[in-house]
Amino acid sequence: MSGTFVGMPAFPKAAHEAVQDLTLRGNLRHATHTIRAKRAAAVAEVSDWALLREAGKQIKDHTLRHLDRYLVQVEESVTAAGGTVHWAADADEANRIVTDLVRATGESEVVKVKSMATQEIGLNEALEAEGIHAYETDLAELIVQLGKDRPSHILVPAIHRNRGEIRDIFAREMGAWGRPAPDGLTDTPAELAEAARLHLREKFLRAKVGVSGANFIVAETGTLVVVESEGNGRMCLTLPETLISVVGIEKIVPTWRDLEVFLQTLPRSSTAERMNPYTSTWTGTTDGDGPRDFHLVLLDNGRTDTLADDVGRQALRCIRCSACLNVCPVYERAGGHAYGSVYPGPIGAILSPQLRGTQSEIDASLPYASSLCGACYDVCPVAIDIPEVLVHLRERIVQGGPVTHEGTKVVLKPAKGHAAERAAMRAARWTFGHPGALRTGQRLASRTRRFHPRTLPGPGRAWSGTRDLPQVPAESFRDWWRRTGGDENGPRPGTADGPAKETK
Repeated sequence: MSGTFVGMPAFPKAAHEAVQDLTLRGNLRHATHTIRAKRAAAVAEVSDWALLREAGKQIKDHTLRHLDRYLVQVEESVTAAGGTVHWAADADEANRIVTDLVRATGESEVVKVKSMATQEIGLNEALEAEGIHAYETDLAELIVQLGKDRPSHILVPAIHRNRGEIRDIFAREMGAWGRPAPDGLTDTPAELAEAARLHLREKFLRAKVGVSGANFIVAETGTLVVVESEGNGRMCLTLPETLISVVGIEKIVPTWRDLEVFLQTLPRSSTAERMNPYTSTWTGTTDGDGPRDFHLVLLDNGRTDTLADDVGRQALRCIRCSACLNVCPVYERAGGHAYGSVYPGPIGAILSPQLRGTQSEIDASLPYASSLCGACYDVCPVAIDIPEVLVHLRERIVQGGPVTHEGTKVVLKPAKGHAAERAAMRAARWTFGHPGALRTGQRLASRTRRFHPRTLPGPGRAWSGTRDLPQVPAESFRDWWRRTGGDENGPRPGTADGPAKETK
């Protein structure tokens, strides 16, 4: 997977730097809280939301269990409709396929619909290396591209920018791309949107090749679906003579009836809309209507490996709504760039390490980029248990050991842990293996509880500085058990904690 931000440190270091940026934190707080509140209101309107959520989960799980069959069905359906299917095992192969297809047209420019898959594989950079320029047409993606920036959110890639910063980017960069920004451009949303529209209009009309992803592929007909809010997608999908769509193999749904579920849950979870303004669907090619040539690139790039993990595979249910980002306290403070991936936030913390592996420093740190509060699971429209996967990935990383670097080679070392931690674990093992010592320790802790500090001294202060130590109960469970008359078979009949013995 080539979607790693080059030179990114592990999450703790990147996040430490990000939280010092007060402008970034203000932008994120305002944006995520606004989207979060609107989404909650939109979801509350649907009386059967829980049933829709469960239906989406089951549809996705069913598809993933039978993915081999549905992939073959997609290829047959797309081919029968006049399209051409290509299979890409990894990012390099996908980039090579797309580059060769663009070259075959003789064109040196493409217009793009917002696509996480093409960002994941680094397609823009691969095309640029071959002298082909890719123009992003989504407003937020355009801001990121013009600003020579990186996306920081799944749905709103420029969420870390405020209106003043966007105005400055447009005024500075649009002239270098042909059409300058209007004189006296202000930071009002209407003027910024109009500047972007004028900037992109001639590129829509001139481009002969369009590149897209897809939110869904309907297996029974080979139909691809893109949902969007601006109309740029409709332009890219209909005006060019050649359309190339790069789509992850997990984006399949079996039937149109299944699609209906997600067209209800995705808009409300992402943009807090009852339905998205534009839903574009296309099936192969049709004479005189839309592109003459259609190519579908089915992308694996680590998805098959993820599918093999019984716990981790649920990350492939993701429909890229970004609801988990908007409720995550870690994302709100650290921002998307700290995750070192085009998939930031809670879903990125479980998806990126699985797609890319956990041998890099950044990927080994991502499963720890969470407080495990569970807010992400509560809002997920396909019920991905992100905390469960995070704990699962942490276990895998600990078993494999931390990452060290020897020159350019990444080496996994056996996990040893901190010396104090190892000593504490040895002491706990001995204590739990000697019931008498455990009983004595519990009684001593209970009888001295009034003298226990609420925070730890020395190095432990870093842990207890933001939380209190749990209070020791006045009585241990063992002593309570004996006091209430319990034995190895449970509380004795007739005691305060046991049922009265039945008499005849």
